[in-house]
Amino acid sequence: MTMYLRHQIDVSVSRRGVIRRRDFLRGIAAASVAAGTLSWRDMVALHARELQQRGMSMILLWMAGGPSQFETFSPKPGHENGGETTAIDTSVAGIQISDNFPHVAKMMHEAALIRSMTSKEGSHPRASYLMHTGYLPTANVKYPAFGSIIAQQHPRAELDLPAFVRIGSGRDGSGGGLLGVEYDPFVMPVAGQLPTNAAPTTSTPRYTRRLDLLSRLESENAAAGAAFEVDEHQKLYKKASRMIMSSQMKAFDLEQEPAAMREAYGDSQFGLGCLLSRRLVESGVPCIEVTLGGWDTHNDNWPRVKALAGQVDQPLAALIADLKQRGMLESTLVVWMGEFGRTPRINPRAGRDHYPRAFNVLLAGGGIQGGQVIGSTDESGTEVADRPVEPTDLLQTFCKSLKIDPKFENIAPNGRPIKLVDGGTPVDELFA
Repeated sequence: MTMYLRHQIDVSVSRRGVIRRRDFLRGIAAASVAAGTLSWRDMVALHARELQQRGMSMILLWMAGGPSQFETFSPKPGHENGGETTAIDTSVAGIQISDNFPHVAKMMHEAALIRSMTSKEGSHPRASYLMHTGYLPTANVKYPAFGSIIAQQHPRAELDLPAFVRIGSGRDGSGGGLLGVEYDPFVMPVAGQLPTNAAPTTSTPRYTRRLDLLSRLESENAAAGAAFEVDEHQKLYKKASRMIMSSQMKAFDLEQEPAAMREAYGDSQFGLGCLLSRRLVESGVPCIEVTLGGWDTHNDNWPRVKALAGQVDQPLAALIADLKQRGMLESTLVVWMGEFGRTPRINPRAGRDHYPRAFNVLLAGGGIQGGQVIGSTDESGTEVADRPVEPTDLLQTFCKSLKIDPKFENIAPNGRPIKLVDGGTPVDELFA
């Protein structure tokens, strides 16, 4: 055991010559298991406590285009507005969801639904921006995405990977904004492949000399009046260099997952993105966003939503179950949402149009009490009947879950103080 533990301490020394607490604890735990003094269950418990001490994380599953509430988590069986969708029972008595989500139905005791989301924005760009930032876009201030806020408010000193990762091709116009390029998301268009151009093209000493030369060349440009631009550029280079030279890059390699685990998430791009998001959270990344587009179902609503739900159902349920089994769900907020809902009435093309007045959101983990529904719509699904929840209320709820002060102020370039969330109140019932 002594030799094994010494080896674990040796491999826990980072490239900077500092023993990483996370790797050191893993080494001790693994050595104890090998010696028979610590059970596997005890080791899993230790790892779970370590993850909780590392801080809160969020996985946002972004349904770009505006998913229909009727065909997802707020079905209206028996009403003409409900269309062809039927409702199925879930693991919680009295809660029914669309038959498009049989796997999620079995996990409803771990998830909560808000069926009374409401907004005034029916334009894709504006509504997407609002749901990501809590603000409407303006010409003079670029508001940060909530993922960038998490990266700022939950810094991880040991993290070499980006603090905010977006998986998928969806774009909503939000990023680091007034926080600067340091908090922009790292975008991976495709999950299941390692990031491109993510390895030094030469030896480490030579690569380091090149970085030093670049810094000296840019210092002249900074002295000539481009100090801000040079500073932002060097932040990106330092961040990228630290990442590609780190052993933490293995988090992107899904081949390290057992075949059974990959099968549990399914083989869709969205499923791979969900699996990757769990690996990234496990590595310390505080925010991951996984995008699935195509929900703008102005025509052929039912077959299109059925196909999209088929890509989401199994991975979403697997993600919640996987986080729960690893002891990570309590410290990881999982959110499924889009920018708005769809119209109660079906249009002549058998589709549903934009409808921000009433839509739904699913949440799990992060202190959320599963097995409950917040709010409702009237019988036709046209109006919110009780407990309306606006985008700022939702972001306030995110802040409460992730232990972030929503009143914290950042200073915009024009000198104006900007609160993380301006207005709204958290949905406290979710935490009851």
